[in-house]
Amino acid sequence: MEDLFEAATQAPGVYTAKDIEVLEGLEPVRRRPGMYIGGTDEAALHHLASEALDNAMDEAVAGHATLIDLELSADMTVTVRDNGRGIPVDPHPKFHDKSALEVILTTLHSGGKFSDNAYSTSGGLHGVGISVVNALSDFLEVEVARDRMLHTQRYRRGVPESELRTVGRVSNRRGTVVRFRPDRTIFETGARFRPSRLYRLARSKAYLFRGVRIRWSCDPGLLGDAADVPASETLHYPGGLADFLAGTLGDRPRIGAGLFSGETVSGDGERVEWAVSWIEDSDDGFLRSYCNTIPTPNGGTHEAGFRQALTKGVRAYAELTGRRKLAQATPDDVLGGACGLLSAFIRDPQFQGQTKERLTNTTATRLVEQAVRDHFDHWLSGTPAIAGALLDSVLERMEDRLRRRRQKEVGRKSATRKLRLPGKLTDCSLDESEGTEIFLVEGDSAGGSAKQARDRATQAILPLRGKILNVASASSDKARGNQELNDLVQALGCGRGDRYAESDLRYERVIIMTDADVDGAHIASLLMTFFHREIPQLVENGHLYLAMPPLYRLNQGGLTLYARDDAHRDALIRERFSGRGKVEISRFKGLGEMPPGQLRETTMDPARRTLLQVRVPPRAGAADPDSDCARERRELENTVETLMGRKAENRFAYIQEKARFVDTLDI
Repeated sequence: MEDLFEAATQAPGVYTAKDIEVLEGLEPVRRRPGMYIGGTDEAALHHLASEALDNAMDEAVAGHATLIDLELSADMTVTVRDNGRGIPVDPHPKFHDKSALEVILTTLHSGGKFSDNAYSTSGGLHGVGISVVNALSDFLEVEVARDRMLHTQRYRRGVPESELRTVGRVSNRRGTVVRFRPDRTIFETGARFRPSRLYRLARSKAYLFRGVRIRWSCDPGLLGDAADVPASETLHYPGGLADFLAGTLGDRPRIGAGLFSGETVSGDGERVEWAVSWIEDSDDGFLRSYCNTIPTPNGGTHEAGFRQALTKGVRAYAELTGRRKLAQATPDDVLGGACGLLSAFIRDPQFQGQTKERLTNTTATRLVEQAVRDHFDHWLSGTPAIAGALLDSVLERMEDRLRRRRQKEVGRKSATRKLRLPGKLTDCSLDESEGTEIFLVEGDSAGGSAKQARDRATQAILPLRGKILNVASASSDKARGNQELNDLVQALGCGRGDRYAESDLRYERVIIMTDADVDGAHIASLLMTFFHREIPQLVENGHLYLAMPPLYRLNQGGLTLYARDDAHRDALIRERFSGRGKVEISRFKGLGEMPPGQLRETTMDPARRTLLQVRVPPRAGAADPDSDCARERRELENTVETLMGRKAENRFAYIQEKARFVDTLDI
C-alpha cells in the first residue's frame, strides 16, 4: 500500500506542496512585468522612463529641486538627474545590513511617499516604481550627492553588483542620478525608446510645474526624420499651462480669440491649474488631464469636475442672457470644440492600477469643480463677446447632436403602443431622452398624486404593484418571467443584462420615489437590487436616483417647512421656528396622501427637490483584484448578498451584529 501511495504522489500531474513557489525580492516583477507596468510592449518600456522622471519631479514639486536632466543615449540608456535632496544612503533601521538606497531599489513597496512627512503631494504612491525599473533593467547605476559626499552603486537585473561605495567629497553638487538600460530579454523584440515620446514626456512635466527646468538631450543619430524633436533643449514654462497651450495652438483660429486659464491653491496645499480655449476647427480638440504631474489619459474624477464646472457655467450664463434653450447642453456639447489642459495636485491620490491611467478620488470632482466654476463665471461675464461666440458654438453642437438623435430614435408614441402599458405608464411628451425622467412609485394611489404633480413634458410615472420580486433570492427564470419587472424593463426601453443598450434608454433619469418609511425603504432596496443585478450598466452610467420625500410638515404662522425624518424635524423646530406659538406637525402617511401641490413642491420640482444619485464602483476599475475599486466592488456584492440573498441566517447574523447601534425604530 505504501508503495502505491508513493507512486501516486510521484505521478505526473500530482499537485503537492513542492509545486508552491514563493517569489522573493524583485523576482515577481521579472516573472510578471505586466502586473507592474502594463505589459512588455513599447508603451510599457516608456513607463520605466516615466517612473524615473516622476521621482525627480516629486522632488521639484516638494520644493527641493529646480533642475532635471533627461538624456537618451544611442544604446537606449536613459539618464535622469536632479538637484534635489538625494536618496538617503544611511543604514535602514529595519534592514541594518542595507542602506536606505539599496532598500528602495530592491524592495517592493518601499519609499518615502506613504505619509506626508517627506512629500505632501507626489506621483509615486505605491513604493514600487524605481524598484520595478531596477528589476527590468539590464543594468542600473545610481549616484547620490548628499551632505557634500558622493555615493554610487550598480545593479544588474535588480541585484546589486557591489556594496554602496563612497566616492569622495563634492562641494558644489547635490541630488540623484539614475542611469539604466532596459533588459531586452523582458521586452518585445523591436521595442525601443522613441525620442519624440520622451521629449513630449519631458515637455509635459515642465509645463505642469512652472518651478522646474528640464534639460532634454538625445543622441542625434536617434532622431532620424523627427524634425520636431530637438537634440537638446531646456524646457521651462513660467506661465504654466497657459503658456504651453498658447504655444501649442499657435495661430489656429479660436472662437473669440479667448483663452480661459487660472490656478487655485487650497489651505492644505492642494492645487488646481487649468487652461482651455475653444477653436473653430472643433473636430480637432483635446482634453489632457494630469494628477500630481502623472498623465491620466483615461480621465477620472478630476476631469469630471472640470467638465461639470464648464457645463454648469455655460448653462448659468445662457440662463442669465436669456438663451434658455442651452439648458439642454451636455458636457460633450460644451467641450466638443475645446483644447484643454487640467492639472491637479492632491493628497493621497487613488489611481486605477500601477500604471495610473485614471484618477478615482471622489473628492477630486468637488475640488476641481469649486476651483474652476467661479473663475469661469467671472471670465464669461467679463468677456461678453467671447462668451456670446462660445454660446453660439455650443448651441450649434447641441442642435446637431439632437438632430442626429432624432434621426436614430424610434418615435415615442409608437414605442409606447408597443409597450402595451396604457393603464400603468403615464409617459411624458418630450421626444428626446435628455432632460426626461421616469418616477417609479408604489401603487396607484401614489401614482395618482404623482401624475397630477408632474411636469407633463419631461416627467413620466410608472406605478408598481407593492413590493417587487427580490431578484437576489429568486431564480433567474423566475426573475425573467416576472411580469411586473418585464413591464419596467419595457418602459425603460434599454433592455437588460447582455442586451442593454445605452442609446435606447428612453429617460435620462430613473427615479425611485417611495414613502419615507420602513416599507418605502424596503421597496427602494428591492428596486436598487433589481437594477444592480439585472441592469447594472444603468446604475454605473449614473441614471438611477432616489427621491427624498418629506415625512413631516411643520407649520407656525406663515412659515411652512418639511422634514425628512425625526432628527430633521427636531432640528428645524430648534433652529427655524420661534419659541412663541405652537408648531403644528403633521406626518404624511404616504405619497398617496400628499396633496399634488405639496408633492410637486417637495419632491418632484427639479428646482426645489433633493435627489440622491445611486453610485457603485465601476466594474472596469475592478480588473486589478488588489485595487481599491476591486475591494469596494467585493464589499458591495457581499452587502447585497447578505441583506438581499437567499440565506436568511446571514441577515439574522447581520441584525444581531448591528442591533446595538440602533437608537430609533420606525414601527
